[in-house]
Amino acid sequence: MEKRVIEKTGDEISPLAFGAMRLDIKKGREESKKILRHGIDNGINLIDTAYLYGLGENEKFLSEVLKDGYREKVKISTKIPAFNIRKIEECEKYLNKQLEALNTDCIEYYFLHNIDLKILKRLEKKGIFDFLEKAKKEGKIKYTGFSYHGNISQFKDLVDLYNFDACIIQYNYFDEGIQMDLDCIKYVKSKGMGVFVMEPLKGGILAGKLPQKAEKIFKKADPSKTNGEWGLSWLLNQKEITAVLSGITSLDILDENLNTAKHVKINSLSEREINTINEVKNIMRESLKINCTNCGYCMPCKYGVDIPRCLSLYNEKYLFDESKLESFKNYFMQVSGIVGGKEQYASKCIKCNKCVRLCTQKLNIPEELKKVEKEFEKVGFKQILWISKHIVMPIVNKINNYRIT
Repeated sequence: MEKRVIEKTGDEISPLAFGAMRLDIKKGREESKKILRHGIDNGINLIDTAYLYGLGENEKFLSEVLKDGYREKVKISTKIPAFNIRKIEECEKYLNKQLEALNTDCIEYYFLHNIDLKILKRLEKKGIFDFLEKAKKEGKIKYTGFSYHGNISQFKDLVDLYNFDACIIQYNYFDEGIQMDLDCIKYVKSKGMGVFVMEPLKGGILAGKLPQKAEKIFKKADPSKTNGEWGLSWLLNQKEITAVLSGITSLDILDENLNTAKHVKINSLSEREINTINEVKNIMRESLKINCTNCGYCMPCKYGVDIPRCLSLYNEKYLFDESKLESFKNYFMQVSGIVGGKEQYASKCIKCNKCVRLCTQKLNIPEELKKVEKEFEKVGFKQILWISKHIVMPIVNKINNYRIT
């Protein structure tokens, strides 16, 4: 694989990197170790993890994998649960625990996990930037960054708050313009930052079975290519992307990903191939049950509903034939506010109709939100939310606090 250089750091990064979150380190520990080392032996030189993955077990597992000379071959990217920090003193404790778990003296890329503009401004007041500078001077971390699931409209303002070296964003051909857009990515690139992409295949959805019309288009264009290869190719073709964090769970998937990363270079896709992917994306979006373009003109909602996100999650359930459990989990995690945010679910709508006047697609948004509520907020939703906020999360926080003391 031809490495890609991060201007700010000078690091040469493999365009295919490991996203370690999905590794089965309980039942498939040895197989996961084999997968990681096989990837490193074939040129992957970045592994991404986080403090919260497996309640710390993911970082500890990586320290086992990186023995026998493998640590020198890779750069570690990990994340501090910044969204959950209440006192700045916690940061030092988190970092020291992570260094211990990873069995390393220095973490190359240290990310603030799952932040948005509001969270970062709160952390700025607490002294998060002073902490990062101190950690750099002490040699505990080399470079800083953040992972982001927030609104596109706030992204550039967040980038400008601190001299970050890299970012992790959700980006794929289906989510373009929804989770992230090329304009924001170009802005990051103009500052010399590295751009790491999570969910490149939307948690594996874009590598699985697609709507019949989309499948036919891909197969007609190239019968030998899998859906996953099309999705990775779209990303690897873009000069703004430094590395794709692939959640590889088997040797077969790894070898397919490695082959794609070796053959797809910057601007190497033909116009025909790019048009094929765009055609598939358009067909998939035309198949949406709610004709929302995620333009965001309806936002912000005075009552807290994340309208585009709610409608998008509803659409994706049917477009990708997600199971009830999987679709509910996605909805709950993204709009319930249990992880460092505000409640943004559909039933917060009071039908003020302000969004209706602003909608470019002339949607009756309150009625569409009713569909979302009926789908995801069945009997017991509010009770699950209350238990999660007042019982489960406090327990998780206590466990985390115990781990850093």
